[in-house]
Amino acid sequence: MTAVTIFVLLLIFVVSKTAVIVPMRGNFIKERLGKFAGVMRPGFHILIPFFEKAAYKREIREQVMDVPPQSCITRDNIQVQVDGLVYLKVIDAVNASYGIEDYRIAAVNLAQTTMRSEIGKLTLHESLSERERLNEAVVREIDKASETWGIKVLRYEIMNIRPTEHMINTLEKQMEAEREATEHKFRSE
Repeated sequence: MTAVTIFVLLLIFVVSKTAVIVPMRGNFIKERLGKFAGVMRPGFHILIPFFEKAAYKREIREQVMDVPPQSCITRDNIQVQVDGLVYLKVIDAVNASYGIEDYRIAAVNLAQTTMRSEIGKLTLHESLSERERLNEAVVREIDKASETWGIKVLRYEIMNIRPTEHMINTLEKQMEAEREATEHKFRSE
């Protein structure tokens, strides 16, 4: 390689590290020598090469996170699988970057533990019929914890509450036995 080629490549590298375009839907956290130096709002920004960098890129639009299925036990000792969705928004990019390691994972984990706790307070019938109350409880608990995370939980939606296959079979057998007992009672009268 010639000296001119090396110079051109070096120049391209420096310019690529200097010019930053923050998209309309984001905020970038600027660090200077490893320390917080400001929030870059949407638009064009110039960084001092090798001294400053865009350390964190935060999405400020509403985000949806899947809460994977988990086993919960109701107050009447019935095991159910529960999954859902968490809707949240970054309201403070600085706290979302420095207040917690990963606010997405934290919100999902907190939603899971809260849902387990709330399902444990209800019977199977209550948990199936009181989804709105369960959703509100999860939002309330995540909001309490996430004040320092720079996020706002907008809502939580339960997608499914499913008893295990074994429990469904057991409940079906129980209902069948109750029907037979009722039929037998009416026949004998």
